[in-house]
Order: sequence, then structure tokens, then C-alpha cells
Amino acid sequence: MSFSSIRLDSPVNMIVVVVLTLLAIIAVPWFWDRWKRKRLWRSATILLAVVLLVVTTGMAGNMIGGFFPTVGSLIGTGVYSGQGTDAEAAQNGEDLEKLRDTGVAHAREGKGTVVHMKVTGRRTKLTRDVTVYLPPQYFDAAYKELRFPAIEWIPNYPSGPEVFAVYGMPQQLDAAIARKALPPTVVIVPDPTGVPKVGHDTECVDEVNGTANDTYLTADLRDWALQKLGVSPNRQGWTIAGWSSGGYCAMNLVTRHPQWYGQAVSVSGYDKAQIDAETEDLFHGRQDINDANNVRVNVRLHPSPVQILAISGEKESYESYAIDQIRAAARPPLQFTSWRIPDAGHNMNTFKSQIPDVLAWIGAHTTSPAPAGRVADTTGGVLPWPLPKSGAHGALADTDQ
Repeated sequence: MSFSSIRLDSPVNMIVVVVLTLLAIIAVPWFWDRWKRKRLWRSATILLAVVLLVVTTGMAGNMIGGFFPTVGSLIGTGVYSGQGTDAEAAQNGEDLEKLRDTGVAHAREGKGTVVHMKVTGRRTKLTRDVTVYLPPQYFDAAYKELRFPAIEWIPNYPSGPEVFAVYGMPQQLDAAIARKALPPTVVIVPDPTGVPKVGHDTECVDEVNGTANDTYLTADLRDWALQKLGVSPNRQGWTIAGWSSGGYCAMNLVTRHPQWYGQAVSVSGYDKAQIDAETEDLFHGRQDINDANNVRVNVRLHPSPVQILAISGEKESYESYAIDQIRAAARPPLQFTSWRIPDAGHNMNTFKSQIPDVLAWIGAHTTSPAPAGRVADTTGGVLPWPLPKSGAHGALADTDQ
């Protein structure tokens, strides 16, 4: 049995661990007098109860937050195939064409194709896991000469691409595209952290004297996607989105690189890199670099023509305060929109409830698939979708978004 087969998000496994924990706790007083002269056994019983209690608490928090689906993903040895992916591609997606039959079969059912691969950055030389969602139209001959808009979805710390399925994103994307709330869009889900994950919260920044996470997630991945995935080079065709730390990453990266990205969506994100036990010393005392990664500072001092949607829950006091500060600091031409929603706190259920509205917002602001070399506007005016289809799939009306 591999670590990747041990589920951390299974209710059955959770019940088993809870039962074992209760038995261990009951065993402490039960055997206390019986093992009066066996201090080692007493200590072992107490230690077992404490360990199981910690494991139970950790599994409960993991199920709420949706961080790690398996033990393998927790310790960085997870095998992603079978965890919500349809196929495993070669390094840098060099063999994506072999997925054509799978993609066409999925498209007949209105489904996209989810593929996992390792991607090495040309500038940083970092190699990390990347999951890619290819929309149902990706392998359609009618779209062969078109460039698709892209969403770069940043997972929450300490998660990686494996949470794409936990989010229920493939099904949500299929549904949004089918109801025309979102144009056919390629979604790129990178690992923002690398390994080890625990105790290595990078906050998606280029660390001073450390790893160039920002450069990998922006310049490297965008350059790779343009070459290998056939996505649009138009900045308005690129959206960065994320939840929690991924929300901060989205807002920070879009304000730092407006030449590449047009929109950002943050759900439960904040305004600056966190400083806590999980975050390494990212800036080594460099206040200028710290400020350069502060969303509130950037929207005030370096406003750019990007659009940001920031969402927080009524019970998320820290995130709501951060969003209020960003809104107060924002200057034109930047457009800042915020939603305050009823919620159950900073957890996965709150995030999942927002996915349909988030995809609809992105669909209203991103571009439609367009021929290479042509720039589509944000209303889909250059090339409406879905396109007229021919062949075995029948014909669809030529309808504006």
C-alpha cells in the first residue's frame, strides 16, 4: 500500500481514528491502577492517547480546510494520477497530443480533460507539479486555430494541484462553460510551494536569497503555457485566482505583473505576506521587497489597468479588514470590487459556495477564444462563442456571451 492510497479526507477513516482515540483516552484511567508498577506501560498509554488526539484534530482540520487528500500529498510523495485527473502527461506536457481521443470522448459528454505533469521553468529551473484543465472544446477541430483564455488557479497553503478535484473544480468548470457563464478556458493549477510543504509557506513571492516562486508562477508558467497549451497572449485573457493564501497570491501577482494579467479573484485572501510559524524568512529584513509584495501599497502607489474581485466572509475579520484597506487604497485605473458574504468561517465550504459566482465574474471580464494574432475584447465581440460546429457533433447557434 502506497501513501497515496491512504485517504485523509475519508469520513470512514475519520470515524475509525475517532473511535481509536476514544478507546485510547478511556484506556488511560482504566489501566492506571493495574499498571501501577509498570510505569513504561502507563507512559505508553498516555503517549498513544495524546498522539491519536493530535491526529484526530489534524484530520478534522484537514477535512474542513481540504488541504491534503492523501498521506502522500501531505509528505510530498503523492501520486496525482487517480486523484481527480484523467491522465498523466510527460515532462512539460510534451505528449499532450496523445490525449486527443480522451479529450474528444469527454467533449461528447460536455466534460473537460484534467491532466497532471511536471513543469520546469525556463528562467528559474524549478520543477513542480502542475494540473491543467482542458475545456471540452480544446480538441475540437472548430477551435483548432484559436487561442483560449487562461485561469491560473493558485491552491491554498499547504495544498498543491491535488486539491483541484477536492474543490470540485472540473465539474464546476464544465457546468459554467455549458451554461455560457464562462468561455472555453484552460485552467492551470500549479504547486506554489514545492517540497517540503509543511513549514514552507512561500506566499508566492521571490524570496530574498531564496526560491524565485513569483518568477516561476508568472513568467515561467505563462511562457510555458503560451508555447505548449495554445493559450491567448492577451493580458485580458489571463486571470489569476485563489482561495486563502492563494487569494493573496492572486492579488499580489496581478498588481505586480499587469503586463501579463488582466484580472484577479481572491476568496478569503489578504493584503500582505504572512509572518508565522509556517512562513520562512521571506524578505530577510528587506522592507522594500516586503512593500513590493504588499497589495495595499501597490494599488495605491502603482495602480494599473487590472480588475480585482476580493471576497470575504462576515466571520473572516482579518480578511475582511484587509479587503477594506485595499479598497480604501485603490486608485484608478485599477478597478476593485469586493463582496462580503454570509459564511461559516475560513474553510473549504465557504470557498466552494463561491465557485459558480467566481467563474461567472471571470467569464464577464475575460476574453473569448480568438485567432492567434487578434485581440478579443472583454465582451466576446471579436469572436462569439460557442462557435458554429460542424461534423458529428451537429450545429450550435452563433451566440454572444
